[in-house]
Amino acid sequence: MAVSRRTVIASALAGAGAAAGLGAQAQSAQALSVRDQGAQAASPPGDVVGKITVGYQGWFACSGDGAPINGWWHWSQNWGQSPSPSNTAIVSWPDVRDYTRTYRTAYPALGSGQPATLFSSYDQQTVDTHFSWMQQYGMDTAALQRFNPNGGEGATRDAMAGKVRSAAEKYGRKFYIMYDATGWTNMQPEMKADWLAKMKAHTESPAYARQNGKPVVGIWGFGFNEPNKTWSAAVCLDVVNWFKAQGCYVMGGVPTHWRSGNEDSRAGYLDVYHAFDMLSPWMVGRIGNIAGADNFYANVNTPDQAHCDAYGIDYQPCVLPGDLQSGHRAHGDFMWRQFYNMCRIGVAGIYISMFDEFNEGNQIAKTAENASQIPAGSGIRALDEDGTACSSDYYLRLTGDGGRMLKGQLALTAVRPTPTGGGTNPPQPTGDLALRKPASASSQTQNYGAGNAVDGDSGTYWESANNAFPQWIQVDLGSTQPVKRIVLSLPPNPAWSARTQTLSVLGATDNNPFSTLIPQAGQRFDPATGNTVTLPVAGSPSARYIRVQFTANTGWPAGQLSGLSVYAD
Repeated sequence: MAVSRRTVIASALAGAGAAAGLGAQAQSAQALSVRDQGAQAASPPGDVVGKITVGYQGWFACSGDGAPINGWWHWSQNWGQSPSPSNTAIVSWPDVRDYTRTYRTAYPALGSGQPATLFSSYDQQTVDTHFSWMQQYGMDTAALQRFNPNGGEGATRDAMAGKVRSAAEKYGRKFYIMYDATGWTNMQPEMKADWLAKMKAHTESPAYARQNGKPVVGIWGFGFNEPNKTWSAAVCLDVVNWFKAQGCYVMGGVPTHWRSGNEDSRAGYLDVYHAFDMLSPWMVGRIGNIAGADNFYANVNTPDQAHCDAYGIDYQPCVLPGDLQSGHRAHGDFMWRQFYNMCRIGVAGIYISMFDEFNEGNQIAKTAENASQIPAGSGIRALDEDGTACSSDYYLRLTGDGGRMLKGQLALTAVRPTPTGGGTNPPQPTGDLALRKPASASSQTQNYGAGNAVDGDSGTYWESANNAFPQWIQVDLGSTQPVKRIVLSLPPNPAWSARTQTLSVLGATDNNPFSTLIPQAGQRFDPATGNTVTLPVAGSPSARYIRVQFTANTGWPAGQLSGLSVYAD
């Protein structure tokens, strides 16, 4: 059975400042000194630098889902028996309303009276749902956790890598393999063999994350002062250098106190840490409130950044929502404080711990909002545990805003900008209703996927298969919305010569067929006028799914769009 990362060293919280080896004032001065010398982030923006990366477990299975592991993988202590209050491995309950297939547990019914069911990561629709959320809420890259695959979990983990690849390609996200070496006895030769025989093949995907032109590989666990991580520094250094020799950009998930080599870090591993291209020190269990976040900002994160600057290493600290069951979250203020602190340091990127970690209560994926959505009498806390109602997608939205601040799209602010969206009437969407929403298409050419038309970047675009009309692209707005106008665009670059695309726009609500919103007609796209076409929709009908269907294009034998925007105003 794979080991959870929930290893809390008792002295870590109390000793954070002392472990850094410098007082806060001296550390801040050191950081400023390094930056005054002109040190910059080691790498330019790529798929991890300048981006939000989410840790993705993908390690939940259910009896009857067809997974080779054939059990309730990570949902219960005894995987051969259904999860129940006395046989559970989770501390938070997911909101399962977006999954088309779930599995009945032995928990009591939810507070609403509905049966208590859970999702399986082995279902492709589950992974697709998760990656559609990443697209919708602005998460860039997923780090797929890969524990030792040479036992009973191996076949299921191999399949999960393929499912993640498929979802990343479908929804225009990036992914990479992140090896978790925990408990891997014969790690040194087996990790190399696994990469060559199985995981390296995934780098052929256009969705595989690259940084500095190199495929990204993560390795988590080197140097931790724990009995299930006993490899020598020489062995760890050999593995890091081997991956670099394979042409990889190597990210290291390292102990919190990696610089000082004490508390959660073994002594004598600094050369290992310096060998990584990027460092991401672990934070789960280290802080649980805003005061702790500020203490780490002054005494750990700031000198970490200075050290990485000095050694040409990209620094990607963890940001966590907090253990929901332990009451850490403060309806998002705890997580936002971390985003604010990391952005004012000027970090290279941010790693979210984690996307789907319902075992430790640190998940940002959609979570039960209130008692009506959790098993009755279970003692599991919902998102309103501190008295503030929060929508199930609240931490996805909060992460999206944190990413915008990291990228300079939102001004640096210590004040959380994300509304909790609690209650039965969450805030109504405004602006472009299609922005970063799940998109699909009848086909695509190379890596010009449907997600490019809703990513907010006018320079990226979707292109269908060539010489194969009719073709279509579609966006799911997430809920039924009034539709007043559709804005379609191509890249504004003059190199895109004027062209006329013959198209129609269709709309549908849940479980209803598509109807015509805008009849088929030739629409002129001209770079002289921004390469944009605005199409009013008569009567402002309601729709959840918007489909643009193409039958001709005078400029290229395919359907093409860099922007598909939908407005209710």
